[in-house]
Amino acid sequence: MLSRLNPFRGLPNPREVWAWGMYDLANQSFTLLIITLLFSLYVQQVVTPQPVVTAEQLLQLREAAEGALSPELEHLRDAIDRAQRIGAFRWSLMHGTSLLLVVILSPIIGALGDLRGWRKEILVGTGIVCCALTCSLGLVGPGALVLAALLYIPANICYQIGENFLASFLPTISTPRNIGRISATGWTMGYVGALLLLIGALAAMVLFDLRDVARWRPLFVFAGLWFAVNMIPTVLFLRDDAPQTRPSADPHARSIVAASIARVFETIKHAGHYRQLALFLTAFLIYGFGVQVIIGFASIIAGSFGFEQTHLVIFVAQITVTAGIAAAATSRFQDRIGAKTTVVIYLAVWIASCIGLITVKLIWPEHGPQWPLWLIGNGLGIGLGGIGTASRSMVGRLTPRHRTAEFFGLWGVSYKLAGAIGVLSFGTVARAFGELASLCLLLSFFVVGLILVLPVREIAGVRAARRAERTHDFNTPSQPATIEPPH
Repeated sequence: MLSRLNPFRGLPNPREVWAWGMYDLANQSFTLLIITLLFSLYVQQVVTPQPVVTAEQLLQLREAAEGALSPELEHLRDAIDRAQRIGAFRWSLMHGTSLLLVVILSPIIGALGDLRGWRKEILVGTGIVCCALTCSLGLVGPGALVLAALLYIPANICYQIGENFLASFLPTISTPRNIGRISATGWTMGYVGALLLLIGALAAMVLFDLRDVARWRPLFVFAGLWFAVNMIPTVLFLRDDAPQTRPSADPHARSIVAASIARVFETIKHAGHYRQLALFLTAFLIYGFGVQVIIGFASIIAGSFGFEQTHLVIFVAQITVTAGIAAAATSRFQDRIGAKTTVVIYLAVWIASCIGLITVKLIWPEHGPQWPLWLIGNGLGIGLGGIGTASRSMVGRLTPRHRTAEFFGLWGVSYKLAGAIGVLSFGTVARAFGELASLCLLLSFFVVGLILVLPVREIAGVRAARRAERTHDFNTPSQPATIEPPH
């Protein structure tokens, strides 16, 4: 009975899949504690200067939330709102800038990983650098915006590029029959790690009196150490079984960078031969705007609905639990119904959740009851847990084996460009027009993404990828692949 609960049961390479999934578990400390939950609020409320508010004034503001305020308190509340909007905008600039740099670097480094067979080296190297920089975020104090940017931007670049290379291992550690299951297994392990991290963060806030945002710096150090320790199985047991990507020794070969850039242009030149992948990546870019906004702004959005420190952690924990359940459930049906159908299902969940957020904000413009957001949080969690693994599986199905790092680099470009555009546009609209307008923008991302996903033909894309593999000479991998146009 218990053996049926083993996610690795029946796999031909369980240890390697486990080692691969452990990187997903490890880097959740950066995704969750740094991007989603802690550092985003820290930048908004501590790094960005705030108005001085006494305990008595704070109590008066809370008690008078639904009634008339004195001119002094009205002025103070406006000052607090301005500071919060400026802080959120600064966070969007910091996060968005790092993602724009990832957009520039991802295809070149992805092609480099294929050409030199450095996938694992780049995966581990970016992980180590990200761990060190994450620990260093503990040095960022109040008002230290420049230091925060100098540490966070390269840390996020390393984290995001590592994510691309982790995903590029998926086609080589799976088969067409189990790629959806293995993708969902890794995603589920990530959410297990996230839940453990949230329990640890909540316990630390209670036991060590870290409820105040200004006292969160030890948690940044903990996030870096968690990442470092839990990526050890990946270092030890994950193999890079992709000899076809290693170039032959050629003393007259172009430089690595030149060869990588040339291969990126080759991929773009032949993009028509992977039409279904191109269509999907376009749709993924659009709905990725919304996914990245939730990842980058979840704690700030929840704070705008009245959630405070410990309640905020519990709220994110609820999202994490439902996301983990959704990812695990996806592994049961994704390979049977197809990746595209799975993506459509989860986009519908996202749309319903966004409509719920807008409805709550329309009914209660100021801080209303929190129970509706607890309900909507389940939809956000289900959407996060399912859309990620389904999208990654879709790219894996449409990718030829000899271009895994390169094509997942393009996947990374789409996702990171989505983050840059989505986060910057969401932050700008929120600052200029308010929270309701930004939530309407969020809804539009998922609606347009769904419209663009519907024409994608998954089976045709899989056939095109397999044809490309059959026409590629794996014995001379340094030569460009001859790609047969789809029939």
